[in-house]
Amino acid sequence: MSPCSRPSACSPSSSAGSSSACAGEAADGTTALALARRLRPDVVLTDIRMPGIDGLELTRLLVEAGVRVVVVTTFDLDEYVDTALRHGACGFLLKRSGPALLVEAVRAAMAGDALISPQITVRLLKAMTKADRAAAPNPLTPRETDIVRLVAQGLTNAQIGAELFISAGTAKTHVANIQAKLGLTNRVAMAAWAWRAGLADPHGGQA
Repeated sequence: MSPCSRPSACSPSSSAGSSSACAGEAADGTTALALARRLRPDVVLTDIRMPGIDGLELTRLLVEAGVRVVVVTTFDLDEYVDTALRHGACGFLLKRSGPALLVEAVRAAMAGDALISPQITVRLLKAMTKADRAAAPNPLTPRETDIVRLVAQGLTNAQIGAELFISAGTAKTHVANIQAKLGLTNRVAMAAWAWRAGLADPHGGQA
């Protein structure tokens, strides 16, 4: 699999879901939306700039329809990253990141996780620490707050479970409950919330 230049729809190619195959490809955003609605893929890879519906609006529409989206683009602009993640993208990769990271991003999206290009992550999180810290009281329980901090550090459900001495399934349930409580769409949005709320910092401590 290589970085896409047009929207692509991916689905598992094995019953175990350990690999994926391209289920469809479109030349523009409008066609991609129609194709995704027909094929119901697990993940859609989309660029930012393309004919018809642009990649950011396509991301919003697909996420609303319950489809996971990974944005793959050459445009390393903060406004694009921020908009894509706010629209619910499960990942944001630069094409120069290479095919191996793209495969990992698709697998992460299929597993309900998220992945952002390393080139973007540090810059993005530093910017979030400078943004407004949540003025409202933290609505989470102490255990949920611990979960959010670990999600912000990029830990998987299994790693969170090992850290907190709970099962991966229990960690997954906590993550789902937190997303519902905060009105978030995925783990990337949860990590962003944690940074804005001052619950994490670049050194792994708490604010």
